[in-house]
Parts: sequence; C-alpha cells; structure tokens
Amino acid sequence: MRVLVTEDEELLADLVARGLRRAAIAVDVAYDGESALERLAVNDYDVLVLDRDLPGTHGDEVCQRVVAGRLRTRILMLTAAGTVPERVAGLRLGADDYLPKPFEFAELLARVQALGRRATPAVPPVLEKHGIVLDSARRQVTRNGEYVRLAHKEFAVLATLMAADGAVVSAEELLERVWDENIDPFSNTVRVTMSKLRAKLGDPQVIRTVPGAGYLI
Repeated sequence: MRVLVTEDEELLADLVARGLRRAAIAVDVAYDGESALERLAVNDYDVLVLDRDLPGTHGDEVCQRVVAGRLRTRILMLTAAGTVPERVAGLRLGADDYLPKPFEFAELLARVQALGRRATPAVPPVLEKHGIVLDSARRQVTRNGEYVRLAHKEFAVLATLMAADGAVVSAEELLERVWDENIDPFSNTVRVTMSKLRAKLGDPQVIRTVPGAGYLI
C-alpha cells in the first residue's frame, strides 16, 4: 500500500508517516494542498490522509479535485472540528472516511488499512504458498511452521509477491508499491532487498527472477 499524508502541522505529519512506515506502508508527506496535488498527479496512491483545514489550497479543494479526477485514491479526512455537520460536509465532498482530531494512531492505522483494501482488489488477510504463511494483520511470517523475522520492506515485498498469485511483479512496481518518492529509481534497492528476503526464507528457493520482467513466487 502507498499513502500520501497531507498535514500542515509538520510534526504531526512526520509522526503519522513514521507510524505508518512501521506498519510496512510506503508513505509520502506533503505539508500543503498544492504539494499534495503535485504528488497526486504523478504517483498512484491507495490512500490520501488529508487535513481538511490546510492553508492556501484548502483540503476541501484537494478532495474535490481527487474526486473530479476519478482517481482510485481513497480519502481519509482529518479535522479539528468533529461535529456531525462537519463530518457530513466532508463526506459530501467525496471523502471516504472522516477522523476528528485528536485521534489515536491505532484507529488511524486501522482506517487507512481498511481504505487501502477498498482501493485495491481484496486480498485475504492470510496468504499461503510453498509452506510460507503470511499473516498481514499480525505482520508475521512462518515457513514450514518456523517463524521468519523480516524487516518492514522485506515483509512488504513478500506480501506484494504473494498477493500477485503467481503473476510477475516488476522492480518498478515494487518501488512504487513498497518504497516512497525518496527512493532512487536507479538504485539496486530491490535487488538487495530480494537477496536478503531469499536468504531469510531459506531453501528451497521460492522467489524466481524472470529476466527483463521482474519477480514471482
């Protein structure tokens, strides 16, 4: 899943982004509406966490432009005004969900994950293949009953490959789905992460490289 957090309170935005990344979610951050629109124009996001009360380009306008552009991005709107009329107004603009400030991070994470499932084809919470069991809710992986400790990006790469159900996933798609805009597209990040993941999963090897195309399980 890839998420764009748009919040003018920079400390809050960075804290939310850090928490989402710990949940193996790729996150970009924008501190104003115009920057958010620029990122939305070039990146494919599953979820937009959007502060409604942005200076300059208001959150309402960002929301309306996402809806008008028919983007598949789901919108979780945040605001300090948590009254029923405020929530109704936000939803009528096209937001998919609404969370008043202050909020508990656990609830925000759960709402982001729920919206992410709606943005993409449904994937079972537990994936199994070749003796590997990946439990996305618990962020736990076992192989042949033995626990496999994975770093956040390794877990996200494995989840992406298993969710593809045998289809080839390109390195470019992995960069788009697992990392964020700060990654160098010409780096060997995917190859290095794949090497570490293969080593941790052990033998027999289950991740195949398809020359010129990508990877598959």
